[in-house]
Amino acid sequence: MTKVLVYEYISGGGCADADVMRELLPTGRAMRNAIAGDLARVPGVSVTCATTASEAGDASWRRPDTRQLAYCLPPDGNDPYQFIRKEALRHDVVWVIAPETDGVLAGLCDAVDTSRWIGCDAESIRIASSKRCTAKRLAQAGIATTRAWSVDAPLQPGPGAWVVKPDDGAGAVDTLVYHDFRTAEYAFLHRAAAHERVTFEEWVEGDALSLSLICDHGRADLLSINWQHISVAGGRLRYDGVTVGSITLNSLVGHSCSALVRRIAATLPGLAGFVGIDVVWHRERGPVVIEINPRATCAYVDLAKRADLNLAANILANHCAGQADVERNRHAA
Repeated sequence: MTKVLVYEYISGGGCADADVMRELLPTGRAMRNAIAGDLARVPGVSVTCATTASEAGDASWRRPDTRQLAYCLPPDGNDPYQFIRKEALRHDVVWVIAPETDGVLAGLCDAVDTSRWIGCDAESIRIASSKRCTAKRLAQAGIATTRAWSVDAPLQPGPGAWVVKPDDGAGAVDTLVYHDFRTAEYAFLHRAAAHERVTFEEWVEGDALSLSLICDHGRADLLSINWQHISVAGGRLRYDGVTVGSITLNSLVGHSCSALVRRIAATLPGLAGFVGIDVVWHRERGPVVIEINPRATCAYVDLAKRADLNLAANILANHCAGQADVERNRHAA
């Protein structure tokens, strides 16, 4: 029996910020439920799902066949890194869903042995956790990204709009859009002076899309192209959800995005498991990468509803096969 721990940072009690909880808890819980439910349907797999005492008795989300699912309650006021480090030793595999903000996902990755960690490796998480580092790495590979301010290449005034947002942010939290360059520049410098990790970049006109893919150390399979519902109200970017599979893979956009994800996987071979990529489809440039989410995204929830697909089973199988290869190579050496 393969024992898997599913830990979602928000719903697992790791976050004490009330504003973040209010914004991210519903999607965090939905992703956790979908992954835990999929894993519980895999023969030979037992699942422990981290949750809080307030919802431990609420079985309304469970699928019919979830006898392989148990709950684990982190103690009140727990250190999430210590909790994960301890619980990892009781499980064969650890699947974590957490925001990149403040290094949370990277820190949880560091707390788990690489043989147990399912998903992107530590280096890829750290690169993807910084929008500026992501853009720099992809641009070096000739992949279209947003132009962001840097000391050696500051942005210059021009037409269009500008975005100031956390460099390691999740969702649309604290993301502001300005139509005046100097106002945006002032906001960026003011937030940077307050020691906030913030980025200042051009607004890319086009259709906001997200790409859902499974990566396996240098390879990537594009699962769906999703329409992101993005709006701007009072200068603040708002994320209103996603429509999964809104663009077919067998289309001009689909073929272009498939080629893009293959190039990204080759550029960042440590990407593994479920990965989300936010892009804007520009009329002339094609898909422009905004950010990489090195973890499950809310699109997983709708993809998990497909009767012909068990993403978690495929991802777990890839992980176990990879670990078997590591063991064989170790013995051969």
